[in-house]
Amino acid sequence: MSERAEVRTPAEAAAEAVKAYIRLNSEKLSHDGELLALLLPQRFRRRDVGDLQRYVIEKLREENAALRAEREGLKGARDQAIRLGEGVRTLVLDLLDARTFEEAISVAVGAAPAFGADRAALCVEGEGAAPKNCDGVRLIAPGTAIAVLGREASGAVLASGGGMLLGSAGRDCRSLAVFRLRVGRGTPPLLYVLGAREPGRFEGEEQSDLGFFARALERSIRAWLDLPRP
Repeated sequence: MSERAEVRTPAEAAAEAVKAYIRLNSEKLSHDGELLALLLPQRFRRRDVGDLQRYVIEKLREENAALRAEREGLKGARDQAIRLGEGVRTLVLDLLDARTFEEAISVAVGAAPAFGADRAALCVEGEGAAPKNCDGVRLIAPGTAIAVLGREASGAVLASGGGMLLGSAGRDCRSLAVFRLRVGRGTPPLLYVLGAREPGRFEGEEQSDLGFFARALERSIRAWLDLPRP
């Protein structure tokens, strides 16, 4: 039994013919901006684009600008990480070169610029006043270390708390890197704190580099106080 051919109107037949032509010549037509503008008038009017070539060029420019910005951002982050790593190595050597306990503490509290921070302090839990011969050493309320880090964490990055840890000078800090220093059994809890006004300053790999310096500082203090390992 023969099947009867589908009946189409002239307009439908013409549309099918156009579709077939486009399928067979799609690559050629993709380079014809004027024709595509005629085929997709609404899209081009909505984007305010006169022809496809100009539209493609603008899109490529936007993509190139975004890629360039991303590349520059990655380069900046890499350069910053390199500078931080170099700063950590230099300051660890300075700790080794310190000739007095006070000099070792001075290296730590003076390290803020090398670490991209605005403030640095060694915080000791206790009552009364901080030692007069150790600038940068602050007394903090008992229980502060556990409140900030819990019982086990060795470090944390915070977005607030500068006033509590760094005093009035740290109230404007929006980034804090806090490290617990386990110096010895029976010693009061110690924290090494860095503060920066810039939000998100110590996130990512920087925390690891800063943590390494904190561990070196911990060992330096232990050696100067002639304490056994905890």
